[in-house]
Amino acid sequence: MDFELNDDQKAFADMASQFARDKLMPMAAEWDEQQTFPKQILAEAGELGFLSLYTPEQAGGLALSRLDASLIFEQLAMGCTSTTAFMTIHNMVTWMVGSFGTQAAIESYCPKLISGEWLGSYCLTEPNAGSDAAALTTSAKLTEQGYVLNGAKVFISGAGDTDVLVVMARTGEAGAKGISAFIVPADSQGISYGRKEPKMGWNSQPTRSISFDNVVVPVENLLGEEGQGFTFAMKGLDGGRINIATCSVGTAQQALNQATQYLKERKQFGQPLAQFQALQFKLADMATELVAARQMVRLAASKLDQGSSDATAYCAMAKRYATDIGFAVCDQALQLYGGYGYIKEYPMERYFRDVRVHQILEGTNEIMRMIVARRLLQEGAQLL
Repeated sequence: MDFELNDDQKAFADMASQFARDKLMPMAAEWDEQQTFPKQILAEAGELGFLSLYTPEQAGGLALSRLDASLIFEQLAMGCTSTTAFMTIHNMVTWMVGSFGTQAAIESYCPKLISGEWLGSYCLTEPNAGSDAAALTTSAKLTEQGYVLNGAKVFISGAGDTDVLVVMARTGEAGAKGISAFIVPADSQGISYGRKEPKMGWNSQPTRSISFDNVVVPVENLLGEEGQGFTFAMKGLDGGRINIATCSVGTAQQALNQATQYLKERKQFGQPLAQFQALQFKLADMATELVAARQMVRLAASKLDQGSSDATAYCAMAKRYATDIGFAVCDQALQLYGGYGYIKEYPMERYFRDVRVHQILEGTNEIMRMIVARRLLQEGAQLL
């Protein structure tokens, strides 16, 4: 078992790190303060392939592994958590269109999604279907004009500022087997958007609700076949959990780096804070837990790449552990800054705010525990 990165992986990570330092980090505080959605920077990310990391080659993507993608997202998150998190969502949209769309849909949508000329939103969550996603009620009825969408989605990242929606809607029976997935142009007649939600963090990307009122969707915009939508959504969420866990790891690593430097520079009682053993122990614990979280994420990504039967459980474990640890490390880093960590002149309070939601989205950490427990309780199942 080789834990070392190969030359290609190091090159990917270095390129992402450079982009984070040059394009994301200098503007992250301003985007957060002014709630700016940096479309131009996202287009520049698209030029480097960051918006189609694991989209299939035949659709124009890079077709990287989920492990390779996690290395890139970790470095990007060190520059701006919120913007990188949106990139992971956009990647999910591009991957779904490129993997399950008709040839006509791939040709129509993928080039502009890959370049960042168009941005995408992923529409699963509903007012009464959050953790219980299989209970969604947004409907899609097949007519002579195409499918007609009716219903509502909430907490949709990018909504109102994106160009393409991947929407999960019910075409059949109750439960997971009756759900299908559709590509929907964001400016379609009958779509309306709610207010831009005031949020604790993730302020460089807008979040809105979406209402669908007799929205006509061409038949060729169906992803896969009817009834496959929930399967696609769960495949997407396995990767999404790796992605959001990675964003937590990257942000926490940046917080740890900056806290370590601060302890070297800040003096109290006549010596640098770094000389106090209690604070040294704190740094050691933060680093140890962060390394453990990173390795768990990479193991889960490898399981997903290999198509392992237990990949979903590993993705859930990695998401639960890495987002909890990422938040804890950011919290502890803020504490090490003392009062300075609480003011916006320093980025600690932004890291703290941005990673908090990672314990909620892509399935709450309570749901992650349920997934792992169910796997353990299956007859003959093991997690090795």
